[in-house]
Formats: sequence, structure tokens, C-alpha cells
Amino acid sequence: MSSAVSPSPSAAEAGQHRSAPPTAGRRRRFFDGAVGEYVYVALFAAAILTMPLWLAPIGAGYPDILQKFAIFGIFALGFNILFGFSGYLSFGHAAFLGAGSYAAVWMFKLLSMNAVFALVFAIIIAGVFALTIGFVSLRRSGIYFSILTLAFAQMSYNLAYSVLTPITNGETGLQISRSDPRIIDRAFGTSSASLPSPNFFGIELQGWAGFYFCAFLLILAFFLAMRIKNSTFGMMLLAIKSNQNRMAFTGFSTRPYLLTAFVISGMYAGLAGGLLAVTDPLAGADRMQWTASGEVVLMTILGGVGTLLGPVIGAAVMKYLEQIFSSFNDSFLYRTFDFLPNWAQETMVAITSPFVGEGWLLTLGLLFMLIVIVLPGGIMEGLRRIGGIARKPKMAGEKQMPDMPQSAHSAAE
Repeated sequence: MSSAVSPSPSAAEAGQHRSAPPTAGRRRRFFDGAVGEYVYVALFAAAILTMPLWLAPIGAGYPDILQKFAIFGIFALGFNILFGFSGYLSFGHAAFLGAGSYAAVWMFKLLSMNAVFALVFAIIIAGVFALTIGFVSLRRSGIYFSILTLAFAQMSYNLAYSVLTPITNGETGLQISRSDPRIIDRAFGTSSASLPSPNFFGIELQGWAGFYFCAFLLILAFFLAMRIKNSTFGMMLLAIKSNQNRMAFTGFSTRPYLLTAFVISGMYAGLAGGLLAVTDPLAGADRMQWTASGEVVLMTILGGVGTLLGPVIGAAVMKYLEQIFSSFNDSFLYRTFDFLPNWAQETMVAITSPFVGEGWLLTLGLLFMLIVIVLPGGIMEGLRRIGGIARKPKMAGEKQMPDMPQSAHSAAE
């Protein structure tokens, strides 16, 4: 009698499996673990440091363009912390890029040509600037937040040309000169009569030294972004992105998390602006223009919003296209189509000329439209699809039911 009322072991086991969470049987990916994170960063570092080798065949293996890849990769990584993790779209991040450039050049003029002082000051100034703008802008969300950040960026751009001319030097731009005080350099006798260049404790940051300096900071920025994403703070940002109202109803105040993310993102932009001044000791208001803010949005969406590698890949692709297509002219097009009859050659040149040179943004626009339509998740989604096709499918007899532990399969059989 008792056996009739007591559940059988198999039924109890099945009940346990029914009550188990659906993710209980999923395998944890290798890169989700602590060791996997370091392996991931090591692979990323190896790819970045060997870029001169594997990018040489496509004409991108020289230091100037590789420096741009690294600098704008940092810029896009920082923007992705705000937009990709929390879902807040800023149209004014160029303000922090320009602020970082101005701060770095001022350190070159006042203290030393050592890039460390310039970059630290650039990060601090950009962080304070981001704290001020974020404190006001984050009172609103959605499109109103985006418009507020755009307004602040445009005000900064106009102020740099007018009221703040004694600090920014207006249209001419802020640049170093031989008569600058450079207190630390003169105190240690490292100042020279010729126009100096930025250095890292005596190593001039030009050419390959400049690239590897930027590459090291990109790797460090990538590691920090990974730690942020996998931390409790990063999970809170992702929860805000998923449903901010529900977070507020559960008693969490979302604004401190968003403001922190905004400041961190602005500091990344300040670091990128400082590195632009390191590679070229000149700061102009054009780095604060709304088009610069639009570029980082395109980079992030092009690579993949919310991913780690996506913004870096998007920045590299966009800067490579700028380098290649902006260098083409009508003479190049005539040489390209010289195998055609004259009438066909003239027709092809007339069709393609608006998409190269100064009109290279038309090519970028077409590519962006194509990727957004075909791959809404950006280039990273395309890479995931390719990886899924390349992965061998399991045999039908060995394929397990999803989200079910192995013991449940035994019971089902």
C-alpha cells in the first residue's frame, strides 16, 4: 500500500529534472571562466601586436594607419561600454575626444613631452567633463538623452572656436612651440633647442614605437572592458539595458550605474584624444565636431554593439576604408578601367568617381546599409554565422535535447 502512494525513483528524478532551471545542463563556454578571460586577452594581444605582419598584404602594415586602428579602437571600446552595455546612445562623445587632445597638448606645453603626464591629465579632464555632462544628460533617457549629449558636444565645439580661444587657440589649433615652459623637462635638462616630439621616458613615440605604445594601451583598454562586462557592475548595466523600469521597481537606483558608465566611457574617449595628440601634437576643435561623434557610432554598430571585439574591428574597418577610398582619384579610376573601350571607360569613371576621394563616405554609407540589412548584429554576427557553418554538426543519434541534463536523457530513453 505504501508503495502505491510513494513516488517511484524514476518519477522523483523526473520531477527534479522538471524543476531544474533550463540552463542547468548547458555547458559553460571556455572563455566565460577566469582562465578563459586571460587566454582571450592573450589571443587578442597576439593579434594586435602582429598586425604589421598579417595586414601588410592589404596595404595596412605601416605604423601611421595602425596607430589609427589602435586609437579609434580605444575610442569605440569606451563608447561601447555606454551604448553596448547599458543601451544609452550618446551623440556627443567627440567632446571628450577633443577635451583629451587639448589636455594632452597643454601638458606638453607646460610640464613635459613625456606622454605619461599628457595621457593621465587627458583621462582626468575627460572624466570630469563627462561627469558634468552626464549628470545633466542622464536626467532623461532615450532620444532626449541622445539630443542632450549632441547639444553639449556642439556647444563645446563652438566654445572652442570662440569664448575659449585663449585655451584652444581657435581655428589655428593648439600646438607646441620652442618657447613653451615645459617645467619638468627644463628642470631635468632634457629640453632641447629644436621642436621636441612626444616620448615615453626618452623613447620617441614616432613610427613603430608609437604604434606599439598605442597597441599596448589598446590591449589594456580591452582587458578593462572585459572585466567591466563580466563584473557585477557590468551585469547591472546589462540589466538596465534589458528593462530599466523593472530595475527601478525592484528598488535599484539605476542612475549611479549609468553615470559611472558614462564617466568611464568619457575617460576612454579622453585617452583616445590624448593618443591623437601624442601621435600628432596638435589639438583642434574639429575633433569635437558632431561628425566625429557619428563616426564612433558607426564603428560600434558596424562591428557589433555589445560585443568586445566588435567595436575594435569596426574601427579598423572604417579607418581602413577611409585610408583606401579617400586616396583614390580620377586618374586611378582611368587606369583601373583602361581595359574598356573609351565610352565604357568614361561611363565607369563617371559612375564610381562620386564614391572615392572626398566622397568616400558614400561608399561607407552603402557598406553600412548593407551590413545593417544583412547582418543586424554587425561584423561579429557574420563571424558567428561563419563559425556555425564551419562547425561540424553532431550525428542525429548523438544529438542531445537542449537544456536537459544527461541523466534526463537516460530517463527519456
